Amino acid sequence: MQFLVYILAFPLLWLISMLPHPLFYGLSDIMYLLIYRVFGYRKKVVRNNLRLVFPEKSKKERRLIEKKFYRHFCDSLLEMIQGMSLTKSSIKRKYEVQNIEVMQRIEKTKSILVPCAHYANWEWNVSINNYVSSKGYAVYQRVNNRYFDRLIRNIRAKWNTELIPQWQTIKVVIRNHQNNVGAIYGMVSDQAPQAHRAQYWAPFMGITVPIFTGTEDMARKLDLAVVFLKVSKVGRGYYQATFIPITESGSKTSKHEITDTFLRLVEAQIREAPEYYLWTHKRWKHRDKVPEEFKGKSDKKQLGDA
Repeated sequence: MQFLVYILAFPLLWLISMLPHPLFYGLSDIMYLLIYRVFGYRKKVVRNNLRLVFPEKSKKERRLIEKKFYRHFCDSLLEMIQGMSLTKSSIKRKYEVQNIEVMQRIEKTKSILVPCAHYANWEWNVSINNYVSSKGYAVYQRVNNRYFDRLIRNIRAKWNTELIPQWQTIKVVIRNHQNNVGAIYGMVSDQAPQAHRAQYWAPFMGITVPIFTGTEDMARKLDLAVVFLKVSKVGRGYYQATFIPITESGSKTSKHEITDTFLRLVEAQIREAPEYYLWTHKRWKHRDKVPEEFKGKSDKKQLGDA
């Protein structure tokens, strides 16, 4: 059944990826009408998230962010498909790297962890490997359909990127470190871990939530560099990537320093243009389960002090 679904869907996906710009985003406009106006996909989740993190905004302001988000959401879904036919020259035109010299300098002496958020177009982040000499890896969640999973791996392999299933990340990083293999690891790091497994809770957009600390743990243990990848949408189908060093020596940072800095950078990115964040995720669903040890300072105060 998995193969049947794949062979039926593949020709349509390829055709969509080949559409010229006006038709491609015209299709996105139709998807917007269906997903937002007709079916209201996760609209309740989006509205609740926006109300939680932007209580100071009026209902009208939040609705405007909501509409802009759904338009971008449809664009990003189709842009994932577009990766099937993008060439190296076209991805460089559509995804512009602003200051790759930061990465090129650091990679001469250190492997680099590159955390980013579910913001703008994280799917095309793997193309930064076109500009660096180190081996590129990207942490990802496997797709249940093995044929589509293979398709995703093949698309990203075009940019010299090897995909690592999330559960294998630490193993691969440690193995490369022990073998003195210089590498760059890209990871989307703003997910919500299971509350009972979280070892750290911190304010994110003013609300205390459980936080993954895997990036920090690896950086401090193996003395890796950490560089935040900020992506901005500068036009429909066009993005700019900027690299912001968090640390060039993870072992010299204090506990939670890397994680807290990452959170503040993501917050600043979201506040700059909130419509490009992935609001359909239930990122704040564990906000009522904060352990006593992480209570005390008000979330808003901590956010303001950052």
